[in-house]
Amino acid sequence: MKKITVGFLLALTAGSQVNAQTLKPFKNGDKIAFVGNSITEAGYYGSNVWLYYMTRFPEQRITVLNTGIGGDVVGQMNARFEDDVLPKKPNVVVLTFGMNDTGYMEYNQAGAEEFAKKKVEKSYNDYLLLEAKLKKQPSITPVIMSSSPYDETMKNKNNYYKDKSKAMEQIVAFQQEAAKKNGWAYVDLFHPMTEINLREQKAKPEFTITGPDRIHPGRGGHLIMAATFLKNQGLAGKPVAKIDIDAKKGTAVVENAKVEVTKKSDAGVSFNYLANALPFPIDSVSGVWENPQTQADALAVYPFIEEFNQELLKVKNLKKGNYNLIIDGKKISTFSADSLAKGINMALLSNTPQYQQAKAVMYLNDLRLDLEKKLREYYWLQFNYFKGEDLLFADTELAFEKVNEEAKKNWFVKSKMGVYQTARFPEVRKMWQENVNQLTDRIYEINQPKSHLVEIVAVK
Repeated sequence: MKKITVGFLLALTAGSQVNAQTLKPFKNGDKIAFVGNSITEAGYYGSNVWLYYMTRFPEQRITVLNTGIGGDVVGQMNARFEDDVLPKKPNVVVLTFGMNDTGYMEYNQAGAEEFAKKKVEKSYNDYLLLEAKLKKQPSITPVIMSSSPYDETMKNKNNYYKDKSKAMEQIVAFQQEAAKKNGWAYVDLFHPMTEINLREQKAKPEFTITGPDRIHPGRGGHLIMAATFLKNQGLAGKPVAKIDIDAKKGTAVVENAKVEVTKKSDAGVSFNYLANALPFPIDSVSGVWENPQTQADALAVYPFIEEFNQELLKVKNLKKGNYNLIIDGKKISTFSADSLAKGINMALLSNTPQYQQAKAVMYLNDLRLDLEKKLREYYWLQFNYFKGEDLLFADTELAFEKVNEEAKKNWFVKSKMGVYQTARFPEVRKMWQENVNQLTDRIYEINQPKSHLVEIVAVK
């Protein structure tokens, strides 16, 4: 096992004769474990990836597993790999680290450069231990994913640690090189998100797609993380559906859908429409602690709609005038003949029945995530406290008494106690997991696209 040095790090960035594998789209039956720190534990980017698959590929059932634990460095991920990740039996493991590995407040103290060097060296050598374990799992396809960036350039007095981002770049470099060396897929979140920050901060210095603490992305940042991951899978530009109808001829050119024209004329047209997918529903709420960011904030700086949410309807050869779009007897909106000829994106119309169906999927997925987060809080205590006390998964009265005492002096432990009071009982955890499974089953029932009668009717 080669120990990392500064010279070796420089060599890593010089390139390799081996290329990382392309990140292939997930297939039916895949179980994907995202292994990471608090950004992963928050669950939103993994949940967004899954929501995309739930709505875009409703016939292909996959499972996305959250195995993130707040505060973790790669050494801790390695230490819990056998007890936390492997028991879930994933066939794909997405490993991401770097934010905590590089440290924080030490960058504002003397000796910061030497501190950063040692942190990067330790991260690399600890990573090698986990790499070796992954290589011994032939049933697992590993994927290396860089951390989202520490936003060092935003105008904000909070949590400013000079040159922390430079240390993170060194970790990103060895992650990419490790993927190339092993022929594993690699996803870079760090550089694309940094580019967005730098671009937007030229006009608005306080802008960040990360968050006010410079560390934890909000819902908007998580959507961009998911989009970057999906783009690496080659899924950008894949439409929900495309429909191009000639109103006079009654002909239709269709992609990812079935269309049967039932009425044709230059004064209107109607057709039965069955798409193979649902639009991706955009949420309007924040969700990350002390981060007000919403998904709408991401739409302003990243072309998510253009890349991932196109349900295009074109109707040509209509008489000039305005037309109502009616779906299943309900008026959706009004468009001019010119607008319909150019094409409208129905995925932007939140009152269509297909969008409402997608929202129902989203709400159930959010509920599933909420239950999964409770389970992750239980695992946080197991690996951040009980393992060090030789009480891993003990859940005895003695364990409860000891963690109660620790909570009096440890804020992080205290923050998990509300969940642990009930999660320590296996019956409760079993019930939560069963609820997660039931919600997932229900999602894959209600996410199946339905046939709709679409009418383009002239406004009189």
